[in-house]
Amino acid sequence: MPTANSRRPSGHANLANLKRLAYFAAVVEAGGFTAAAERLGITKAVVSQQVARLEAEFGAQLLTRTTRRVVPTEAGRSFYERCAVILREAGDAFDELAGVPTEPTGTLRLTAPLDYGLTTVVGVVVEFSRAYPQCKVEMMLSDQFLDLHAGEAELAIRVGWLTDLGLQARQIGSFRQLLVATPDWARRLHRSGGPEQVAALPFVANSALRAPEDWAFTDAHGKQCRVKVDAAIRLDATLAVREAVCQGAGLSVLPDYAVAADVAQGRLVQLLPEWTLASGGVHVVYPAARFRPAKVRRFVEMLAERQRG
Repeated sequence: MPTANSRRPSGHANLANLKRLAYFAAVVEAGGFTAAAERLGITKAVVSQQVARLEAEFGAQLLTRTTRRVVPTEAGRSFYERCAVILREAGDAFDELAGVPTEPTGTLRLTAPLDYGLTTVVGVVVEFSRAYPQCKVEMMLSDQFLDLHAGEAELAIRVGWLTDLGLQARQIGSFRQLLVATPDWARRLHRSGGPEQVAALPFVANSALRAPEDWAFTDAHGKQCRVKVDAAIRLDATLAVREAVCQGAGLSVLPDYAVAADVAQGRLVQLLPEWTLASGGVHVVYPAARFRPAKVRRFVEMLAERQRG
C-alpha cells in the first residue's frame, strides 16, 4: 500500500516543480487560468497542464475550479503563502545578481612569490590600480604558499609545478631554468665539458625547491646527465640566491625572469647553454568556485597579457 513518503517526488522531480510554482501562484493571484496565462505570456493550456501536474505529483487538490472563478483550497492557500516567499526571494536573488558590478570594485587580495612578484606582478598591480582606482589591491609577497582554502587571498600566483589538486588553476605562462654564475666562475668551466663538471664547483642552493641539489640536464639530442651538487650555501629565497651568485659565491640554477637583467648587463653568464633544464609553469590558482568577481577576472587578464608580452 503506498505511503505518504512513497508518493513524495524525488529530488529531480522537486527541481522540476520549482518552475510550476510561478504558474500556480499566478493563478491564485489572478483568480483564474486565463488571466494568469496573460500575465505570464503563455497559453492557458500550458498553465492548466502544469498546475494539474503539480497537484497530481503531490496527491493534493490545490485549487477549486468553477465556471466563474478559481480559488485555492485550504491546502492551496497554505501552499501559496510558501510559494510567494520562495518566488519573492528568487526575484530578489536575480535582481542582486543583475546588479553585480562588471567593473572591478572592492579590495583584491592576492599572493605571489617574492621574485616573480617583484619582477612581474607588482607592475601589473600598478597598471591595474591606475585603470581601476575604485578598486584597492593588497598583495602578499612570499616564497611560502598561503592557504587559499582559509580565505587568505582570492588568487595566488604559483611559479613552478602545481601540487595542490584542490584548487582551480590557469596557466598563463612558462619560464626556463638557467645555470648561471659570474664571469669569473664561468671561466672555470670547460666549453667542451658536460654538466658533470658543475659538481666540482661551489653551488648556492635554493632550499625552497623540492630537490635543490639534484639537477637533470638534457642536450639537443635528448641525452640526459644528472648532477648531484654539494651546496656550499643554502638560502630559502630565490632573490637571496641570485644576490649570493652575483656576489661571486658560486653557481646556481635560477629562473630566467629573475636573472634576465643580470645576464643582459653581463653581471651573470648562462653556463652550458647547449644543455637545458626542465621548464616550469606560471599559474594563477583560485579556491574552487563557479564564478569570479570582476576584479579577479580583469587582473588575471592583465597579468596574462603582461606574461605574453
